[in-house]
Amino acid sequence: MCSFFMHNFKTPSLYYKNSPYQPEHFQIRSRARHYNEFWVDNLDMKLWKTFSIQKREDIAYYNTQSEFETEQFARHLNCLICQEMEAKGKDGVMFLCIGTDRSTGDSLGPLVGHKLRGRRLKGAAVIGTLDKPVHAMNLDLYARYIRLHYPDYVIVAIDASVGSPDHVGYATLGRGALQPGLGVSKELEAVGDIAITGIVGGAGSRDPVMLQSVRLSIVMKMADCICEGICLVERLWEKSLSY
Repeated sequence: MCSFFMHNFKTPSLYYKNSPYQPEHFQIRSRARHYNEFWVDNLDMKLWKTFSIQKREDIAYYNTQSEFETEQFARHLNCLICQEMEAKGKDGVMFLCIGTDRSTGDSLGPLVGHKLRGRRLKGAAVIGTLDKPVHAMNLDLYARYIRLHYPDYVIVAIDASVGSPDHVGYATLGRGALQPGLGVSKELEAVGDIAITGIVGGAGSRDPVMLQSVRLSIVMKMADCICEGICLVERLWEKSLSY
């Protein structure tokens, strides 16, 4: 499913202060307040539902269409994971890839999950692939499964989103949960400790056809970049264990 985020974009840039957990040069583009919506097409049902406002702060934006900063993305993600593990006493990592292959613009999550499974990650679990997608109709079921079988894992949720038209093709990374909307009669709970989103369209449009008209090349490039960044995180883990 697509988590529709409306980003409050600002031109001034903020930077992380130096700390033992944070690289010196991560650029934070904005502090964003997200108004979460999404659309799902199920058995001819095309409904919009608006959900509660959710805050996520200190979100970094990475251009996946030109000179993607893989190392910066990986180090940033690694820092967030380490912070969550230390703060919450967790000892595992799961990548929860949300979306459906039935819509091009909403296929980012399953594509990332499919690629991660192909890379056979050793240090993290992956749920949500092209063969077994996690979407609006089964997210509650998977959320219960994760709570039961992976209670001590940091959950990194990955989903498509919309934002500023100038940032289509950017991946976002930040601390906080995703709260997808649901085009049926109940709300879905927020999922994840850390969120990665790929901006597939402009937030000004609420036309469900927009998801179908997103260029596959944009989504594929985002999926490739996010996958490479995650795989580099695992190599960072392996490198740290070798010392």
